[in-house]
Amino acid sequence: MTRTPQGRTNRLTRPSIAVAAAVAVTAGVVAAAPDAKTAEPTPKLSLIAASTSVTLDSWKDDPGVYLDLGTYLTSENGAFELKVTRKSYKDPVVATQVLRNGKKTTNKALPAGLVKDFSGLPGFAQVSVTDAAGKTVLKQTEAFCPNNASGRIRPDAPANSKYPQSCPVNPFTLGSVWGVENGWASNTYAGYYAKPVQLAAGTYTAKISVTKKYRDLFGIANKPQTVKVTVRERSWEEEEGQGAGSAARGAAPKSATAHQGHTGHRGHEGHQQAADAPAASPHAGHGAPARPEAPAGRTTGAAPTFNVGHGPYPPAPPALPWALKKESLQRQAFSAAKVGDRPGQTDGSRQAPAAKPNAKRPTGKATVPDAPKPDLRSLPAYGITVNDGYEEKAGRDYLAFSANVWNAGPAKLVVDGFRSPGKELMDAYQYFYDAKGKQVGYTPTGTMEWDPRPGHEHWHFTDFASYRLLKADKKESVRSGKEAFCLANTDAVDYTVKNANWHPDNTDLSTACGQENSISVREVLDVGSGDTYTQDLPGQSFDITGLPNGTYYIQVLANPENRLKETNHKNNSALRKVVLGGKKGARTVTVPAHELVNAN
Repeated sequence: MTRTPQGRTNRLTRPSIAVAAAVAVTAGVVAAAPDAKTAEPTPKLSLIAASTSVTLDSWKDDPGVYLDLGTYLTSENGAFELKVTRKSYKDPVVATQVLRNGKKTTNKALPAGLVKDFSGLPGFAQVSVTDAAGKTVLKQTEAFCPNNASGRIRPDAPANSKYPQSCPVNPFTLGSVWGVENGWASNTYAGYYAKPVQLAAGTYTAKISVTKKYRDLFGIANKPQTVKVTVRERSWEEEEGQGAGSAARGAAPKSATAHQGHTGHRGHEGHQQAADAPAASPHAGHGAPARPEAPAGRTTGAAPTFNVGHGPYPPAPPALPWALKKESLQRQAFSAAKVGDRPGQTDGSRQAPAAKPNAKRPTGKATVPDAPKPDLRSLPAYGITVNDGYEEKAGRDYLAFSANVWNAGPAKLVVDGFRSPGKELMDAYQYFYDAKGKQVGYTPTGTMEWDPRPGHEHWHFTDFASYRLLKADKKESVRSGKEAFCLANTDAVDYTVKNANWHPDNTDLSTACGQENSISVREVLDVGSGDTYTQDLPGQSFDITGLPNGTYYIQVLANPENRLKETNHKNNSALRKVVLGGKKGARTVTVPAHELVNAN
């Protein structure tokens, strides 16, 4: 795979999905609870449509229609659960259905080669669209992630789904759990993973069905759903102009965006700052829609999530479920929708509250007890490109990349920072807990520092990871200047390891790493989760201007000074081979496959 030089990521390379009116999952699809005496030992799956009609938007500014048709897969008589793993990057991905009947658990292997990665079940849904004259204008299959945005379909279903939000897209994911909770429904739409289709304004009929191989595999009835589709053409410029006209007749409300309150925390390194993104219309409450950000490339992490710029973790599609979209429209502002998990709803935003530090810094003798500890490991680098440093230093070439350090457990990494009055640094402490969650020890573990640069503006824990560019003989050639990090659970790397937390806190940078005036802060890397940083600015990426062409290795090294206590210090390093080519000012990089993972 060859990557040529590229400029700064353009946040507007794909259109935003407009907020569309629709109905909640529960409307018209409430089912009676199954009789326990006649319940089948396997979950009963069904395809349903939340509404018989939807209205979709095609924007003149960036034509294309996202086929969010409001179809869902329901699970009754038990939860639909899949475990997806690979032993190593030398081994293929395998998927197993987990069947639970009381205390008995049975594993049923899915056909070899059916699931090739961790993004969902490929070719699950068949979609065909006909125009008003009955002519077929579109026919395609779509993948299905069971962890998509979901909700309850009956009032006696579990109040919360135990399954994770979203399916991982990190190319070096090792394990995942997918599921539709008993009495819940999960949206079949592929959302931001799907490509928009070209449909002219008008009326259409869409027919959605589960493909035969999955009907046979999971015992799903062949009952296609039919939805009337109205495509309307709109323009941001025209509607913003109308909003401005309305505002002249009254006071304009405060600007609203999908990420209001998060603009000061664009995330980890190397992404455009808030000033680079177009401002939402200041007249969103007067007829013109507030324009949400468009998604960017997956490897940049600049997706429409609450982790913007912080790792390649797009939300579970759709970014907001039908019920919230409708509520948002009623309030005339996209940001008014209530995001996050709550009883009966998962919205796929992967927004979770920050962990709270202890009220006071620890006292007494510091001890490292014989208790469970984290196991920090590195993933091979990915998202590797060459850029010019965005001309911050003229005439230079830089090798940019994404890097992830994750926690294989069995204990989470918990670090508190405490600030003494007038001090610039926080003193950092690592905590240890027994199997019941009781704190049983602590140890000093360095410092935390405030990073005031735009796009950072949070507390960084020092010496968490180090990046080095090694020559072909694997001796160091260049070291990245990045050493300090704000820890957040951006990626679900392996949710099949012991004690993996499927719903971690500290997923949102705007809350994970404190404010400038914070007196204390807690940073956590939970079991099964990893933290991605994208290195594409001078001082973070590698300056390759004076390096000869040839073979090199990007090394990602966790816990380089061994200040953090963990179960194993011998698995902290990962290497990724790259081949540099081209000439000064036009350097290229070729990224060979890493064992069976041919992705960048």
